[in-house]
Amino acid sequence: MTEPTHDGPTLPDSPAALLALAEAAFAKLNDTKFAALTGEDLLAAAETDERIRNRHEAATTSLMIEINDQYAFHTRGFQNIQKYMTTGLRVGAPEANTRMKLMFATGEFLGIGGQRLPARFEATAHALREGGINRAHVRTIADVIDKIPAAIDADTVTAAEEHLAAAARDLTPDGVRAVGERLLGHLDPDGELTDDGDRKRTRGFTVAPQDARLMSTLRGSLTPAVRAKLDVILTAWAAPGMNNPDDESPVFGAVDRDGLDPQVLAAAVERDTRSTAQRNHDALAAMLDFVLGHGALGRPDRIPAELVVTVTDQELAAEAGVAYTATGARVPVKDLVEVAAHATPHLAVFKAHTSEILYLGRGKRLASKAQRLALFARDRGCSGPECDVPFSRTEAHHVTRWEDGGTTDIVNLGAACGKHNRAEGKGPGKWETRLLTDGPHAGRVGWRPSGSTRPWQVNPLHHVGQEPEFLPHGPPRGSGSAVEALLATLLDAA
Repeated sequence: MTEPTHDGPTLPDSPAALLALAEAAFAKLNDTKFAALTGEDLLAAAETDERIRNRHEAATTSLMIEINDQYAFHTRGFQNIQKYMTTGLRVGAPEANTRMKLMFATGEFLGIGGQRLPARFEATAHALREGGINRAHVRTIADVIDKIPAAIDADTVTAAEEHLAAAARDLTPDGVRAVGERLLGHLDPDGELTDDGDRKRTRGFTVAPQDARLMSTLRGSLTPAVRAKLDVILTAWAAPGMNNPDDESPVFGAVDRDGLDPQVLAAAVERDTRSTAQRNHDALAAMLDFVLGHGALGRPDRIPAELVVTVTDQELAAEAGVAYTATGARVPVKDLVEVAAHATPHLAVFKAHTSEILYLGRGKRLASKAQRLALFARDRGCSGPECDVPFSRTEAHHVTRWEDGGTTDIVNLGAACGKHNRAEGKGPGKWETRLLTDGPHAGRVGWRPSGSTRPWQVNPLHHVGQEPEFLPHGPPRGSGSAVEALLATLLDAA
């Protein structure tokens, strides 16, 4: 059954047929030269293309929600929709997180009674479905609404969201943010409505992934209490002259500690040419050394309480390359001695040509510390497919289940995060594992959906630079207003 659209083309009602038609339309569009258009027609085509992109975002949200409602991702061995998007659709964690936020802001989820609930931001969702705004607009609107104090009544919050959605149809995301700041100032001009609950709700501290230079960016929003404590600590530890790693005669600790010679400190201050930001960084480094060196992380027989590093003997001898820690950090080998000086390090050294582990642990019911160290040396992190969880947050997974007679031997163990460890089993959404005995990944833990005949998958993420390249398979290759009408119909059919 088909019905005509406002733009003329007759389109099918089936979402699957609509998607097939959309793919064919875009394949044709990619083989078409835009040079046939000029001037205003080119600009009109660009505006149509942008509306299509935005409508597609809304259609994708509806599709992902339906996959989530039916637990369809279980047939591919995934435990939730986010993991399916990340690995199954190969969009990656950042993009999957962005799509999840878009879903929670504009998606219509099933309620307890089975009814379809309205979107959290109805006006914003409507504007996205019409192609009038994009995902950056949605993210900005959500950020503004989240900053509205909880004391503001629901009707006022709804009115604010509608006002922002209307503004987003004409403004850039930055323009919407400016409108939002003025709106927040109007709702709570003196900040009197903001309470401890609002501050706790918006608190956070994030360490971004390491960049190409192995540097990390910090982002956060600190509560007043944490800010006050940090100020006190930095005043003592980041004072001029203190904890300067480049000083010929460094002075470590707090500036007001007992026994500190004033003349020694004065001389250190005179030699100190660091900026305030650099002094803060060096103070943090000194405090971390203090924590690591004074047993503040708990029992010393637990790997998360220690600094554990793996490095090849080739890199260690050459003092070049990158070492990996159990928490997933990468440390230049030349800095390894400095990092390890304040902790209880365990170096698991490989033979560079085979990556063979030189030390194996003892077998018993629960993995011993020696076995955990050997697992870290081999797996470096969770062995589950494309899982980026570092080793410090993994468990010793029995490849042949303990309940099925599996032994706690190093040849029957693999590192797995809690989710992947619990995902192993029989039935929909479960995985089966095997220690591979041949091929380029011999000795590694292979995973595949339970009961399937798919090839065994190993996780390359923790072994970059020491594994064969993993090349993804690309998708098969194959008028703007017609495609836009098709996607509008797809939204109605979803």
